[in-house]
Order: sequence, then structure tokens, then C-alpha cells
Amino acid sequence: MARNALHLVVLPGDGIGPEITAAAVAVLEAASDRFGLGLRLEHEIAGHASLARHGTTLRPELLEKVQAADGLVLGPMSTFDYTDESKGGINPSMFFRKKLDLFANIRPARTYPGIRHPAVEPFDLVVVRENTEGFYADRNMEAGNAEMLVTPDVCVSLRRITRPCCARIARAAFRLAAARRGRVHAVHKANVLRMGDGMFLEECRRAAADFPEVVMDEYIVDAMAAHLVRAPGKFDVIVTTNMFGDILSDLTAELSGSIGLGGSVNAGERYAMAQAAHGSAPDIAGQDRANPFSLILSTAQLLDWQAERLGSPAFAAAGRAIEAAVAEAVAAGEITPDIGGHLGTSATGRAVVARLRVPPGGAG
Repeated sequence: MARNALHLVVLPGDGIGPEITAAAVAVLEAASDRFGLGLRLEHEIAGHASLARHGTTLRPELLEKVQAADGLVLGPMSTFDYTDESKGGINPSMFFRKKLDLFANIRPARTYPGIRHPAVEPFDLVVVRENTEGFYADRNMEAGNAEMLVTPDVCVSLRRITRPCCARIARAAFRLAAARRGRVHAVHKANVLRMGDGMFLEECRRAAADFPEVVMDEYIVDAMAAHLVRAPGKFDVIVTTNMFGDILSDLTAELSGSIGLGGSVNAGERYAMAQAAHGSAPDIAGQDRANPFSLILSTAQLLDWQAERLGSPAFAAAGRAIEAAVAEAVAAGEITPDIGGHLGTSATGRAVVARLRVPPGGAG
């Protein structure tokens, strides 16, 4: 593979997925043209479209295709509809996270001038969420399920916490903070979950010793929720276990003005997947109303991951340019109605594309 060549598998998903994926693909192609990324997209189907055509939401050969590519763009999936794998109802998001060992869910959140938000002050932070264990019964067992109905009135849910998973998510957070403002905030509930969250804190402290330029502090999760509402601007990189990260990242996205403004990448050592932070919103599917920014910003994160993996400045520059183009579109009011604008999904995507084109006589 050439150093500046990018092969991505694209799965548009369900509901609003095809609409926002089309906008994100147009942005990716514009970035590829400007920065010479050699973008090659392999379009496939998963979810309801695949179920109707192939009898399964996810064909087994898709895994090999994704493993042979540089990354995956996954549109929103109707995951609540996929409850019976014996009838082809495989959850594609869970499947790829588990099979590709995508252990880090990186979810930035920031405020944009011109967009109303409930936060008391501007902020720019990232939630780094462990993505492979915790209380999530669909991914923390080799076989079987970690949630059991003992009697009709008694359910037991098991949480798996391992030292290697704590160590690698902690180090991912510290590497990110070292490239940002140099602060990590470890969020836990070790006052109650003494062994599991105690182990998580031990590994965060161990990682801190290897990053002396990064300052770490510790917050109990309920206190962190209160602090995020009161003073989100003082936080930089928040690292935490799976369920806490899931909850806090939705909170920070809404504090920014809309969950539609937050990108999300699921990353591992060898593979990464861009995925919007929200669901498939079937109630507005096909109406050209969905906000495409979350998936567009997710693709920018995927390019950043590619830049780090290959040591390629072109991918890093393309990721930054997409983020800047989104910010410029927001400032110009070229946005969807959910955040105060009047444009449709396609037009909003085109507004970002227009800002990615090389200026007359300029260089990428």
C-alpha cells in the first residue's frame, strides 16, 4: 500500500444512515482530492438492507473485507431491532468492536460559537471510554452472555474488568492528552467498586508515571457529572470504564448543543471504525433533516488515527481541515434545523465540501 493511499469500507446503515453517510463520503472525497490521500471506498451493506437481501444483517465475509482495508465507516444501525442472531439479527456495531478489538471509544465534545448550548461556558474536551468489557454483556465474555435471569424476578449482570484493558485505555488517554492540553481526569467509582475500579485507577496512576508532562486528577463518577454541568471548561481528556464513559460522553455531547455535533471513533491497535455517536433515528429517515456533522467529524478522527498509524502528515492535515470546515459551516449558519439552521442533510454536507476545496492558486 502506498504511504498516501486510503482504502475504507463504507456501511451506510439503517434509518438516517444512508443520508448522513452520503454527506460524510462527499466530505472524505473532497479531503482526499485536496490532500492526495488516494481514497478508495468499498461500498457494502449491513443492517436491514442486508437482512432483506441476504437473510442476515452482517455477512461473514464482511469481516475479511474490513480487515483487508485501512478502516471502516459505519452508519447508524437499528441495534434494538437485532435481538436474535439465529435469525440473522447480528448487531454490526458490537460485532466489529469485538472482532477487531476496538478497545478505545474516543468521543470529543466542544461548543461552537453561534450554536445555543446548555453549558455554562465554552469547552473542548474528549471522553476516552474503554470499549471492550465492563457491564456490557454483549462483549465481555468469550462465549455466552454476562447477564442472566436466575428467576423471573432475579437478574444478575456481571462486570468484567481486566488489568490489560485498563492499562491500554489509560495509555491511550495519556497519549491523547500529551498532544492536547496535558491533563487527564480518571473517572471511577472505587469507593464502592473497590476491586474493579481500584484496578482501573492503579493502571491510570502507572500510566501517569510514564507521562510526567501530563497532569492527572481523579473524580468519582457522580461528582464528575456534577462538575461537567457546573464547569466543563476545566476538563481536557476524561478516561473511564465502559458504562461510565457511555453515559458521560452523551452528557458532554448534549452540553455542546446536540449529540449530532459529536464525532466518535472506535480504535484498536490495528483497526479503527468511524461511527456517529447517535442512533438511526427512523422517525426522520428519508426527510433530508438529519444532522451529518457527527459522522463527518468521525471520519476526521479516522484520518487522524490513520495519520498516527502511518506517520503521514497528509492524513493529519486532512483531518484538521475537515474539523475546520465544519466549524466554518457552523459559524456561517449552514446547519440543519436541530441546531438552529435551515439546511437539509445534503446541503449541509455540500457546505462542508465547499470549504475543503483548494483555494484558487492555493496549495493543499
